[in-house]
Amino acid sequence: MSAWNFIKHFPCKNLSRHIFKDRVKPLCFFTSYTPQSSFSISASLSTSYSSSSSSCFTDESFAAPYLSVRIHCPKHVLDSFSEALLCFGASSVAVDEDIEEEDEDAASGSSLASKEICIESIFPVHEEVKMCISQAANSIGLKEIPKFKVEMGDEQDWITKNQDLFQPVEIAERLWIVPEWTSPPVPEAVNIILNPGFAFGTGEHPTTKLCLLLLQSLIKGGEAFLDYGTGSGILAIAALKFGAASSAGIDIDPLAIKSASHNAALNNIPLEKLELHLAPSENSSSGREIPLQKEQFDVIIANILLNPVIELADHILSFAKPGATIGISGILSEQLPNVIAHYSPFVEDISVATIGDWVCLSGTKKGDFIDN
Repeated sequence: MSAWNFIKHFPCKNLSRHIFKDRVKPLCFFTSYTPQSSFSISASLSTSYSSSSSSCFTDESFAAPYLSVRIHCPKHVLDSFSEALLCFGASSVAVDEDIEEEDEDAASGSSLASKEICIESIFPVHEEVKMCISQAANSIGLKEIPKFKVEMGDEQDWITKNQDLFQPVEIAERLWIVPEWTSPPVPEAVNIILNPGFAFGTGEHPTTKLCLLLLQSLIKGGEAFLDYGTGSGILAIAALKFGAASSAGIDIDPLAIKSASHNAALNNIPLEKLELHLAPSENSSSGREIPLQKEQFDVIIANILLNPVIELADHILSFAKPGATIGISGILSEQLPNVIAHYSPFVEDISVATIGDWVCLSGTKKGDFIDN
């Protein structure tokens, strides 16, 4: 079984507070829980970024029926339960703090309100929501199924509905993530124009910020960069704006590739500088493999989740040149020792950056790494 098929079909068993992206129907590897963001999953044939794929991108292409599910979750398991929902069938999860405050007001400050938070999630219309929530709850040890309410999504596009939640984000001084439908607050800054569609990566989530800051510090000019789990394409595009000679992004989600292609066009990225590839799935009949070579990249960042980060360590590292910098994120602080234990035999000079409970570790690939 190829690495791509492995990541898609890795079983979601032994899911605890540490374990669950995707987005996901049992295991997809390229998304994660993020407040006020959305993602999706799927897989198909290998493909590449082209002007035709970006020019046909419209908001309407993302419109589809969906189930809107509001779940009352115990606050102390918010992160692990959100990841579990993604693992067992949710296409996206989001936490709206305004909704939480409204619930607390309605409950007049009751002890129940202080212990719960509302998760707004999206499920495909064919999904058995109750079963998914039950499996997610059971996987993290919840004794009772959280209360939930299901509504059919109306004809309004989920992306359009949530555009007001995605505003310009200042990552650092003179570095902004700017939605396609707004103007850059600081025109002379490095502005990454973005329409995330259903793909992960708006710059709002701590792991995306951590990866952008790491990438900004690493790119000096002329590097080859790989975005392992590209989502919206935000890191691959950012690398080029920072001065990288070339970028490549891979994902198992065709909507992510479509979104990243559109975003590349928004940022006037030349076709020859950015490659976007859809990883082949188990059902792919083309037989094509991702046209990436071993030891091809100077910098690699994988902003994914714990299981694939660990199980695919060899695969991720195989694309890095000896001495290349590897960045790993999408993981919680409590998961860090496990990740370091798996990467330290192959990566040296490891450093860690944190925002809240989220971490990003980076290090240099050892010269004696052997690809298994």
